Amino acid sequence: MTEFLNLLINGVIEGLVVALPALAMTLVMGVNRFPNAATGDFMTAGAYATIGLQLAGVPSLVLAALIGALAIAATSAASYFLIFRKLARQPMVASLLAAIGLGFLIRSLISLFAGHDQRTFQLPLMRAWNFNGVRILPTDLAIAGVALACLAVVFILLYKTSFGRQLRAVADSPDLARASGIRARGLLISLWLLVGALSSVGGVLLGMKAVVMPDLGWEHLIPAFAAMVLGGIGSPVGAVVGAVLLCVAQELSVPFLGASYKLVLAFGVLAIALLIRPAGLFGRIELVR
Repeated sequence: MTEFLNLLINGVIEGLVVALPALAMTLVMGVNRFPNAATGDFMTAGAYATIGLQLAGVPSLVLAALIGALAIAATSAASYFLIFRKLARQPMVASLLAAIGLGFLIRSLISLFAGHDQRTFQLPLMRAWNFNGVRILPTDLAIAGVALACLAVVFILLYKTSFGRQLRAVADSPDLARASGIRARGLLISLWLLVGALSSVGGVLLGMKAVVMPDLGWEHLIPAFAAMVLGGIGSPVGAVVGAVLLCVAQELSVPFLGASYKLVLAFGVLAIALLIRPAGLFGRIELVR
């Protein structure tokens, strides 16, 4: 029972972190209609930017992560303006291939300038709290708190502000939104700024739980994509719920299948769920295009 609780806690914390890139992907999928395969490499770039700032003398990890998130947000917005905006009326596969190419470019640049060595954040060493065998790391609580705060900010933006209302209007019908006077260009640049910042924070939080290396984001891109599909493409709530469910399923499968096969079980859960409900847990058939 104790081991089950430890695995459950790990799964929930990792799920909250993976929810950030999953949410970033579902926002792009819902509005721009393509899976942004560069999301994982935005995560990696955010983690490396934060480590670089720490090495450059920025004393606070929070400050370094904020500056790194701003830099990756600007990179994300630039990628939309220079690449994806021009492919908007092309078939989805054109944007998908461009995103894959952008991801490879970012990963290659990171490998060129930072090498392939594993890196870690400068964090104080903390002992886990032990509650009759249930172990909780203070760092994990901080990671979960930051992830929840980021998710709360995004959902407030989406559902309580005019930005969110206009974004949903553009997602439902770009032409009708334009006829209604909504300036889609500025709105979409803001969306990509948000996507870049979310991905960067996700990369930093994942790096805090393990190590930072050039393939960090790429290895978590598949779980984020699976969470987006499981939750329902275009559903922000579904992306978060899907990420938590998948990561919990992965962690709980470790005693039975081993750590090497937990990703396989997650995809088994995904396949079964989609056979029962093809649009995902929170998706609607009309949103799947």
